[in-house]
Amino acid sequence: MNNQIKNPKVETPTGMTLNDKDYISSLLSTLKQLVKNYAVSLTEASCEELYEEYKEMFDTYSSLQREVYELMFRKGWYVLEQADTNKISSKYQTLNQEFMDLNG
Repeated sequence: MNNQIKNPKVETPTGMTLNDKDYISSLLSTLKQLVKNYAVSLTEASCEELYEEYKEMFDTYSSLQREVYELMFRKGWYVLEQADTNKISSKYQTLNQEFMDLNG
């Protein structure tokens, strides 16, 4: 059974030169890193004004990251795997137990 969730793949040229998929993959990686860095910056902001500035940038980069991901998914360059219901249930139980242990 195929558990992949994907769109038809838009073919790109292969070889030593960069193509659209290469550029967009690089952009997605950069945006993901920016979102992670701004998330950390939000937790370390020294005052409300700085926090608000970081939050605005975080929201902007987070939205851009999502748009780039969705573009890659539509072009078939990003493939997801549908998780098995048992795996989801098992992971939920594990995380829930860890949460309960932390609050216990």
